Amino acid sequence: MLPSSIEINDRFLATPDLEMAIDRKPLQITPDTYLQDAIGIMSQARGSRCSLPSDNESKNLLSDYQPSSSCALVMEGGKLLGILTERDIVRLTASEILFDRVQVSQVMTQPVITLSQSNFRDIFAALFLFRRYRIRHLPLMDGENNLVGVISPATIRNAMRPANLLKLRRVADVMSKNVVHAPQTISVLDITQLMAQQKVSCVVITQEDQEEDILIPVGIITERDIMQFQSLQLNLNNITVQEVMSTPLFLLSPEDYLLKAHQEMEYRRVRRLVVSWNWGQGLGIITQTSLLRIFDPMEMYGVINTLQRTVQELEAENRRLSRIVKEIKG
Repeated sequence: MLPSSIEINDRFLATPDLEMAIDRKPLQITPDTYLQDAIGIMSQARGSRCSLPSDNESKNLLSDYQPSSSCALVMEGGKLLGILTERDIVRLTASEILFDRVQVSQVMTQPVITLSQSNFRDIFAALFLFRRYRIRHLPLMDGENNLVGVISPATIRNAMRPANLLKLRRVADVMSKNVVHAPQTISVLDITQLMAQQKVSCVVITQEDQEEDILIPVGIITERDIMQFQSLQLNLNNITVQEVMSTPLFLLSPEDYLLKAHQEMEYRRVRRLVVSWNWGQGLGIITQTSLLRIFDPMEMYGVINTLQRTVQELEAENRRLSRIVKEIKG
């Protein structure tokens, strides 16, 4: 039996578990924490070592290094004063400040964009603020302005489990073609400055194929990588990206369904994937944040309308075939 239009609406607009969209135990630090210590706290990972690696060990250690938090809330006396994110770490790294001499209070982002718990009735309130302010971390506050938790693209994905919508859309629908890329030979410090200038969360590392006149994606450097490198106190000016980039890359095609992108991100524990087509002539990026575009109210309205039209057409065809069968039998 074909599903009705109402059933499709219910299936695709069912209220998600908003509790799952809240990280109630976000990382908190005090304003007098030195920046180097804050990065160390943000970068703590299960099974990581405390000793600094030798040059030969660096690449293997970094490949297994999984930070536990992409942001830290700066709190004092139970009050939210500011926020420190991976993007901030990239910006500060590019400026070449001395991380062991600067306190978090001097460089944190403030004031912080927050969401009142009373206004968090659905995910669209958070998505609106993500898009309007170009942020990826949204502290949730109660009626007395006390911290409840943090909402992020990752927590919203957990709440939605959007398998049905992701099956209907392709990577090409949400990917960005404005990819910042760089050769393998430049230093990591140059990469951080490029990321800060272009205001991007990653740089795709490419290798030029002069015969075909194309750029082949061979690796990637992300904000998370930069935070890890700073945590290990590596000399970023003396390290080329070839030594520490994430490689080999898993490449998506623009024709892949978003469900595949979602599953690969979860399996590989990454927040972005490179898209390539026409034998390397085209490059794109898809991120956790871009996946959330499918939850834009107008986007969802368009998907549901398409589904409803499809159902109506199938029902009309079913009625037509039933009449033909009856006429044949009669």
